[in-house]
Amino acid sequence: MPKHKVGYFVGSLAKGSINRKLARALVRLAPAELEMREITFTDLPLYSYDYDADYPEVAKRFKAAIADVDAVLFVTPEYNRSIPGGLKNAIDWASRPYGKNSFTRKPSGIIGTSPGAIGTAVGQQHLKTILSFCNSPLMNAIEAYIQFTPGLITDDGQVTAQTTEDFLRNYMQEFARFIDRVFIVFPRAS
Repeated sequence: MPKHKVGYFVGSLAKGSINRKLARALVRLAPAELEMREITFTDLPLYSYDYDADYPEVAKRFKAAIADVDAVLFVTPEYNRSIPGGLKNAIDWASRPYGKNSFTRKPSGIIGTSPGAIGTAVGQQHLKTILSFCNSPLMNAIEAYIQFTPGLITDDGQVTAQTTEDFLRNYMQEFARFIDRVFIVFPRAS
C-alpha cells in the first residue's frame, strides 16, 4: 500500500524527451510505498504577478495537483547551464502569490539525464538554489546526474544497463526514506 504520493515534473516539454524516459524508469523502479503521478505544466501561461489577484483555472488546477501530493521529484534536463524555461515558469506559478507557496515544507528531489558527460549537474545546482528559496526540503544526497547513451532507457522505461537500473532503484528507495525523515521534522497536517 502506498505511503506517500509523489508528484513528478518532467522538465522538458518535448514528447520524445530522454528525461521523460528516465521518469518512466523511475516510476517503474519506485518502491511500493511511493505512488507516483506526473504533474504537467504545459498549459500554463507565462507567469506575471498581474494574475496574483485572480489565478486562471489552469494555474489553480496546477497548484491543487501539487497540494495533493506529499513530495515532488524533478526529472529535468539542463538548458544553457540552467533549467528549462517552462519548468522555471511552473515553479513561479506554484510559488506565488506571496504567502501561498506550494513547495513550503514539501520534500523534493532532483534527477536528470543528458548526453553530456556531466549529466545535468549545473542545471541541478541552479534548481537547488530555487527550491531552497521556495523552502522545500531537498534531498542533497544521493546526487544523480545520468549520462544518457542511445538505448540506455527504452521508451517504456526499461533500463538496459544493470548498474544504472540498480542506481536508479536505490535512488528511489533513498528518496522514500528522505520523505519519511522530512515528515519526522515537519509532520503533515491532518
